[in-house]
Amino acid sequence: MRISHKRKVQLKLQKQTPVFAELATKAAPKKVAKAETVKAAPVAKAEEAKKVVEAAAPAKAASAVALTPKQQQVLDIVVKNAEGLNPKGIGLEAGQEDAKAASWATGALKKLTEEGLVERIQLAGNKVLYKAI
Repeated sequence: MRISHKRKVQLKLQKQTPVFAELATKAAPKKVAKAETVKAAPVAKAEEAKKVVEAAAPAKAASAVALTPKQQQVLDIVVKNAEGLNPKGIGLEAGQEDAKAASWATGALKKLTEEGLVERIQLAGNKVLYKAI
């Protein structure tokens, strides 16, 4: 099977997943609510749980997404260069070879763009810059 055909099939499958994701999120809160009503916790444990939730809340605000080490490295490079960088420049700064620098950074940049951590700026033609938000 050709790679381009596989990509098209995968894209079609990914387009269908948001519908299934909505169904899963609608069903999940009902199950969680039942589990919470059945479970009775002592007052001391409830206070400890509140402390844990309060401590976890600032961490979620700062980093709502779990990033791989590669994605974190790419994000650090983009943040360091406020004026913006192209994928090849990011790959070269990360220590990759000249021939594969752009392709190395592209996957991580795509994920960071989807999560809203990096902004993609389309320049003339096929030139692209990435800036931290």
